[in-house]
Amino acid sequence: MRAVLQRAAYAAVSSEGTETGRIEKGLMVLLGVEKGDTEKDAEYIASKTADTRIFTDSEGKMNLSLSDIGGGALVVSQFTLAGDCRRGRRPSFSDAAPPEEAEKLYRTYISMLKSRGISTQEGVFRTHMQVTLCNDGPVTILLDSRKKF
Repeated sequence: MRAVLQRAAYAAVSSEGTETGRIEKGLMVLLGVEKGDTEKDAEYIASKTADTRIFTDSEGKMNLSLSDIGGGALVVSQFTLAGDCRRGRRPSFSDAAPPEEAEKLYRTYISMLKSRGISTQEGVFRTHMQVTLCNDGPVTILLDSRKKF
């Protein structure tokens, strides 16, 4: 499972012309589920999402987590994170989990964030979406549950 965390001053997502999620200060999360991912992968990514210290404290140092600041998370599914561009010019998405499996783990991840007290908004799975983001910093972190150690 891969996630791109972007520290956001604000972010919003719309699907088919309707806004489905919006946050103020917090994290914009693009989440990609790959074949073989499990609930353990979702737990790892949810824990890192909630607890990685990428928000600044009163001294301007990145010492605070999403949990610490009471920020929100806007989660958008993004199968293209499983893209492989090593060969040719068109990415291969053969490592992406099948949609039914991916949606189940996407929902599991969101539930895990909510159970940690994170106010969570989301896009609409398997639709074309438009994302608006003001990346604060900019700060962007890549998480990959297969690269834990």
